[in-house]
Amino acid sequence: MNIGVIIASAGQSKRLGHNKVLMDLNGKPVLLFSLEKFLKLDSISELVIVIRPQDEEEVRNLLAKVGFNYPFIKIIYGGKERQDSVYIGLKALTSSDIVVVHDGARPFVSFELIYRLVKEAEVYSAVIPALPVKETIKIVKDGYVESTPKRELLWSVQTPQVFRYEVLVEAYEKAYRDGFYGTDDASLVERLGYKVKVIEGEYTNLKITTREDLLLAHRYLELLRL
Repeated sequence: MNIGVIIASAGQSKRLGHNKVLMDLNGKPVLLFSLEKFLKLDSISELVIVIRPQDEEEVRNLLAKVGFNYPFIKIIYGGKERQDSVYIGLKALTSSDIVVVHDGARPFVSFELIYRLVKEAEVYSAVIPALPVKETIKIVKDGYVESTPKRELLWSVQTPQVFRYEVLVEAYEKAYRDGFYGTDDASLVERLGYKVKVIEGEYTNLKITTREDLLLAHRYLELLRL
């Protein structure tokens, strides 16, 4: 099966003041960490990096500097929300049977996790990585606890999320017809009644959103060198 990869990298990064995927992480831009992993996939046919217009020159210079001049890599501009950006990336794919959607701000995803997800997608229509929640979760409204869901039912979802191409296209088109915006790609697929397979993710697959996350990422790389 041909694999298409969409790396969502068009976030505003308001809390960090600069696009987080282009920030330096021990001498290497955040985006490059995950990009290197996806390029190891044997069946990759297309890779779309969705960016902000103001980041195009920096991204192109980065790819040229590291020698990533693959003809199947496309750089396109994203939309207002993450969902809009991924949909633009999805429409840019032309020959993919399986679609892998990843947040560019998750630099430490392992190739092993990517490979496991892709293999599962050969059987299931949708596969996502997630981790069981460790702490008690409260439903809070107006500053007061409304309920306490059972912790054993709660999982924290990560990317990459992997889908059959036609399933994800159907889910996105339905979402836009209904004016629905989800918090991840799987939520759009769930609305159609498809079962989403969950496999265990990785605690190291953190998402860089705040300065504290960036500090943790630096610390993680330091520990790897010890």
